[in-house]
Amino acid sequence: MAEPLLIAKGAAECALLPALANRHGLVAGATGTGKTVTLQVLAESFSRIGVPVFAADIKGDLAGISQPGEPKPKILERVEKLGLPAYTWEGCPVTFWDVFGERGHPMRTTVSEMGPLLLGRLLNLNDTQAGVLTLLFRIADDNGLLLLDLKDLRAMAQFVGDNARQFTTAYGNISAASVGAIQRNLLALEEEGANAFFGEPAFVLADLLQTDARGRGVVNILAADKLIHSPRLYATFLLWLLSELFEQLPEVGDPEKPKLVFFFDEAHLLFNDAPEALREKVEQVVRLIRSKGVGVYFVTQSPGDVPDTVLGQLGNRVQHALRAFTPKDQKVIKATAENFRPNPELDAVAALTELGVGEALVSFLNEKGQPEVVQRALVVPPRSQIGPISPEQRAALLKSSLVAGTYDTPVDRESAYELLLARAEEAASAAAAEEARKQAEKEAELAAKESEKARKQAEKEAREAEKEAERQQRELERQQREQQRQMEQMARGAFRFLNSRNGQAIVRGLLGGLTGKRR
Repeated sequence: MAEPLLIAKGAAECALLPALANRHGLVAGATGTGKTVTLQVLAESFSRIGVPVFAADIKGDLAGISQPGEPKPKILERVEKLGLPAYTWEGCPVTFWDVFGERGHPMRTTVSEMGPLLLGRLLNLNDTQAGVLTLLFRIADDNGLLLLDLKDLRAMAQFVGDNARQFTTAYGNISAASVGAIQRNLLALEEEGANAFFGEPAFVLADLLQTDARGRGVVNILAADKLIHSPRLYATFLLWLLSELFEQLPEVGDPEKPKLVFFFDEAHLLFNDAPEALREKVEQVVRLIRSKGVGVYFVTQSPGDVPDTVLGQLGNRVQHALRAFTPKDQKVIKATAENFRPNPELDAVAALTELGVGEALVSFLNEKGQPEVVQRALVVPPRSQIGPISPEQRAALLKSSLVAGTYDTPVDRESAYELLLARAEEAASAAAAEEARKQAEKEAELAAKESEKARKQAEKEAREAEKEAERQQRELERQQREQQRQMEQMARGAFRFLNSRNGQAIVRGLLGGLTGKRR
């Protein structure tokens, strides 16, 4: 069985029992009271007994856990004051992670793995919009469309929005306004840099559960100095990681030591404006993940940042100083003191405002799983470096880490975006072909009409020419008849004239003249 972990010392030693470390815990206190160093002491203590750790590094100073500490005067003074044996200064095996892939190995997941509940929280959707998002996931599953990254989800939203009517019967009404809201929030999420978080290769949880050659647990540090500027993304990412641990790790009951200890820094970000469904999800995970051998430790400024349903499950507590500037602060201090098992020799309410840096009220669970009487104690100094490391040291650790090269190069395989794009291109090609066919038919029809029109025009002109020829022929015949009639009339007139007295006289004169000349 692993030895108890000495975390702090006052009138008595405050040691955390590894077998009860999966009963979760709380590290709280105002800014500047020593929470980060306490987290570092806890993390390196777990690492020494072979327990992997995951923690977010908000300010960059937790990275020092990777380097051996130095015997500085203040640290030596604390060691001597607590009567601790001589320290062996050493760092812990560390793997650096970074959602954006800048100061650590990339941590990615797929849209499908995150699921609609957490993604709805990340997109800040209302209940109606979250329902439509769930339908997008269902339609994608039913149509064999993989949702790996944000462009897949955007393409899916556009596809469902454009074809909402055909899905109404099977899935119910899909509001165009809700689809539009999802699209807008996806664009906003991309502006925050969330594109880097979604994709492949997806993070494998087994890479969190590693030990080094000496059997020490690897301390997994998430570089969160940039991520914390997107609070919703930060909180949702850590909750997703917890959920994945809960869903994938096997049941182990009550092991001698945890399989993993998970520190959730700035825990208030998880619960701010969280819908009831999400709060229930957190409560369920915290309550049940203990049996998977995972201890969850919330790190925050005030215990009031954590809902009572979750706070009641945190058995191991280190409470640094609180500030009482307002009546509300005083109520929080009183409530915090009342949450500890009373110590007759200690005024917890007064102590909470008197504690110095690195000093805390400490209560861990005993062998029976009961909270120990609260003690005022000094946190033991870490054996590793306090403070940040240089970029060169970080680069060297990244190069030599156990997962070097595994996640560094993104992979973009065929998924919903590519398939829907191909369908759209096929539909566009088919539409273009159909349009070309219709245009060709239209042009052929137009040509046929023009040809028919030309034929009819030609026939018309031919008929008119024929009619004109007939008319001219009739006119010619009429003229010929007229000439013949005139000639006949002239002949009849001449005949009548010659038969008249005058005509006969002229004829006799002419004949007589002819006769006289011959003589």
